[in-house]
Amino acid sequence: MFKQNCPLIILACNTASSEALRRLQREYLPFTYPNNRILGVIIPAAEAAAGVTLNKPGQRIGIIATQGTINSQAFPKEILKISPKAKIFQQACPLLVPIVEDGEHASVATQQIIAKYLKPLLAKKIDTLILGCTHYGLLTQQIRKIVGPTIKIITEGSIVSQKLTTYLQRHPEIASKLTQNQNIKFYTTDLTDNFQKLSNYWFGQPIKAKKITLN
Repeated sequence: MFKQNCPLIILACNTASSEALRRLQREYLPFTYPNNRILGVIIPAAEAAAGVTLNKPGQRIGIIATQGTINSQAFPKEILKISPKAKIFQQACPLLVPIVEDGEHASVATQQIIAKYLKPLLAKKIDTLILGCTHYGLLTQQIRKIVGPTIKIITEGSIVSQKLTTYLQRHPEIASKLTQNQNIKFYTTDLTDNFQKLSNYWFGQPIKAKKITLN
């Protein structure tokens, strides 16, 4: 991506953000592309959740994510920096990524699986729920049906875009490098018929993706 003249990369994956972001920022960028930046998605979502519940008595935040993200404890670490009194409850949801990638969003079985994952968190009477995987935003409607109208749902797509705007305002040296010409290119390491079908659905319009090989 840097060779494609992208001065700023966002790791749009919580597992990658929790496991690799710091190392990339500290050990890779300074020696390869010191004027470029790599950002993740965990801190923006953690800040949003902590902001919702900050200074609330008995604040209770639920997190659903992949097993890797849960094991990293990245969300609790970042949330507690801002809101040290928050009560945090996590639930790994290993089946949700395959469900999204298979396009099985609306099935009865999917609703039952989501309900099973959310049951322990709802039993903890959470007031805020972080969808701690960028796949999960595509299941927001199904999740809302289960958690009801009062629980605040933090979805990373909208949060990260808002935070990115603020980041670029604070870092004009990066913003000035962006062409902002609305030219979007899609690359994938595996271009299948299912990928093309689902990516069109996710993006809301037809896209043309190019298959690449990583060296």
